[in-house]
Amino acid sequence: MPTLDHSRIDGKPGRIEVVNPAGRRTITHVMHDIDGTHSKIREWPPIMSVTLHWAMTGGLCDDFDSDENCRRLIQQVGRQPLAETDKFCIESAGLSALTQMEFAIRRAVQMGNVPAEVGPLTETEQRGNDQIIRRIWAGEERFDDVAQPAQLQAFIAERTPRLFRLYETILNKACRDRNTAAARKDPQAWQFAGSMEFIRYLHEIGCVNYFVTGAVIYPEGGMYEEVQVLGFDVGPDRTVEAVYGSTWDRKMPKVEVMRELCETHGIDPRTVLVLGDGRSEIQAAVDMGSVAISRLDPDVGRLHELHRQIGTNYIVEDWSDPLLRELIQ
Repeated sequence: MPTLDHSRIDGKPGRIEVVNPAGRRTITHVMHDIDGTHSKIREWPPIMSVTLHWAMTGGLCDDFDSDENCRRLIQQVGRQPLAETDKFCIESAGLSALTQMEFAIRRAVQMGNVPAEVGPLTETEQRGNDQIIRRIWAGEERFDDVAQPAQLQAFIAERTPRLFRLYETILNKACRDRNTAAARKDPQAWQFAGSMEFIRYLHEIGCVNYFVTGAVIYPEGGMYEEVQVLGFDVGPDRTVEAVYGSTWDRKMPKVEVMRELCETHGIDPRTVLVLGDGRSEIQAAVDMGSVAISRLDPDVGRLHELHRQIGTNYIVEDWSDPLLRELIQ
């Protein structure tokens, strides 16, 4: 049975930052985020920032996601700093894309940049909307306890998936399609160092690997194509057992996806290892009692701070440090 044993690496020189030593744990399953954890294909933060900024300030009228607006937004990607949405994209990594879109729409409501049919909110309703915005900033995704007017709920339900599709279209045309083509020629250049080797190692020692992503999974194109292009072997009893993702119109926070995976397959969450770069999957690991390893670039100080606050166990820059194989055997 594979085990993670902190004593094997304690005091040894390496590039693993120890935040909360995990002790000795049986590890049966590993749940991996994809973007920013193993794959470099989706350079999504500047693209999402432009999309969310447009939603907040552009009015969200009936044609907000027109082809013409899409072309214009593609031209704006990365051209100027967008303080609020740039920061939000960094801190919201790992949240459901639908939650990220909801944030922008609720900010548009807060700023008064919505069609007249949404109607003015009462003071109490405004406070509810403000509260949800703050809670999304804090990493929450469910707000059933906050009363909201029917017309606002309907507006958000209708605009959110449309904004998600607009973002995906911009993403594809701005970088994803180009980078996927490049990855076909040189897959290793689009993986973080050691990703493929470490996942294969986990499979060889008896761990069952799952990819869990906030992206939509569909047969042709999208995230599933990216995983295949990078060379990951996906399927029952293969290196990666399956890929689980989101849908266009049903919000599924990662913690819910992970808990559902555990319930469906009879997995004890305490025997799960979670690898990710977003706050949501690391928070999910902490909440479930799993072990968490955060993959973070060394220059993202705010994310290091967030992941330490959340309670991650270890932080690595990539998956190439031989100590990882000593930690898990």
